Formats: sequence, structure tokens, C-alpha cells
Amino acid sequence: MKNRSQGRRNPRANEMAAKTVIWTAAIFVIAVLVFVVAYILVKGLPVLSWAFITEIPRNMGRSGGVSSTIIGTLLITAVAVVLAAPFGIGTAFYLAEYTRESIVTRIIRFCAESLAGIPSIVYGLFGFIFFVIYLDIGWSVLSGGLTLAFMILPTVIRTSEEAIRAVPPIYREVSFSLSATKWQTIYKVVFPSAIRGIVNGLILGVGRSIAETAAVILTAGSALRMPTSLFSPTRTMAVHFYILAREGISMENALGTAALLIILIFIINVGANVLVNRFIERTHHARKK
Repeated sequence: MKNRSQGRRNPRANEMAAKTVIWTAAIFVIAVLVFVVAYILVKGLPVLSWAFITEIPRNMGRSGGVSSTIIGTLLITAVAVVLAAPFGIGTAFYLAEYTRESIVTRIIRFCAESLAGIPSIVYGLFGFIFFVIYLDIGWSVLSGGLTLAFMILPTVIRTSEEAIRAVPPIYREVSFSLSATKWQTIYKVVFPSAIRGIVNGLILGVGRSIAETAAVILTAGSALRMPTSLFSPTRTMAVHFYILAREGISMENALGTAALLIILIFIINVGANVLVNRFIERTHHARKK
């Protein structure tokens, strides 16, 4: 009887132990994240001012602001997302909707997963050799954006494919039963249902683009002046605070740049989620009508 009662208690004890480990790990990760963000904000927020945001860096970043790095960050990220989004989402729809599991789909997924595992410095070296030197684009916003587009493409493909596959098959069956074509089903049914997951994948790509340093230094350069076109060299915010901190130029301005970068990423995430929610609400209203 004792053995039986102990056997019955063991699963509960194991479950409690597992929950304890999981919750401890989750709390530890959250605590580390909160500590890092809080430390940067506490040290960096006092540096922020209107002049810091609107002026360009002067004296190698020891004085002035970060306006040119903000514009450079936004331009490079926009180029990367605009180039990667259609190819990544299109590839995801091809894998999820237009093909069956075959050697071709396995090769595509293998290539995407392999690209995701390549270090960023390798992407930077590729971009430097191919875009900067071979195509003679030079250190520029375009070279940096093209390189980052290759970097975030695997993330966009995998997250978009998972979001598309998560759409219940019954949605497609009902659409086909109403004589809708394949494209109509994808455009009117599958895409609106998967939009949240697709946008989350794009946000991950945006986050990686904004935070990248090695690949950007090799392809976009580190010029402090304001970029005037896609062919102008530029410096992103991540590169700026890395150089300020690494070279010991101004730790104060480096922390201010880092705090502003965190705020920028937060605004982009919140703005994207608000737009997605509005799109979903409008889609639901249109279907009801």
C-alpha cells in the first residue's frame, strides 16, 4: 500500500518540481531583461533632450545629438523590410499553400534555416564584397539595407509559414465551397487570418535590423553626416553607441543613444500591433456586412 501511495504522489511532486523550474527560469529571464532595460533607461534618459534628438553628432560624437543616426537607422531598416517582406511572405505562401511536401520544399526550408544560422559578420563580409565593391554601390544605405534584407529573410519566411499553417483548414474548405479561387481564398481568408503572425515575424526582422552592428559597419559605413539619398553612407544608432562605448569617446552619449533606441523599438512594436488590430477589426466588420 505504501508503494502505491508513493507512486500516486510522485506524479504530483514531479509536476510541482517541473512548475517550479519553469517559473524560476521565466522569472530569471524577465528579471534580467528588466534589469538591463531599467539600467539603460535610468542612465540614458537624463541625457535625452530635444537638442540631442534633433542635432547631428559633432566632434566624433562627444557633443551634439543623434539625428543623423536616427534617420540612417530608419532608412536602412525600411530598405531591408521593404525588400525582405514580399520575398519572405511570398515564399511562405508558396511553401504552405501551393506545394506539397517534397524534396523542393525541404531544400527551400534547409536553405532558409542555414541562412538563419550564418553569423552576421559573414553577411557583412558578403555585402561588402558583393554590394560595396563588385556592384560598386559603395558604403551606403542601399548596401546596408540589401545586406540586412538577406539576414532577416529566413526569419520572415519561417514565421510567416508557421502563421499561415496555423489558419484552420476549415476556413479554406468553406471558401472553396463558395466557389472561391485559390488566390481569392489566400487573399480574402488566409492572409487576414495569418496577418498577426506575419507582422510578428516582420517585427522580429525589424528588431534584428535595428540592433545589427557588424554587417552595417561593413556595408553602410559609419559616416556621421545626414544621409541625403539611398547611396549616401550613414551610421545607425546601434553602430553609434557601439563606437562611442567601445572607443571610450562618450559613455554618457552612448547610454543616451541606447535609451533612445529602446524607446524607438518600443514605439515600432506598439505601432505595428495597433495597426494590425485595426486591420483585423476592419476585416471582421467587412465580413459581417
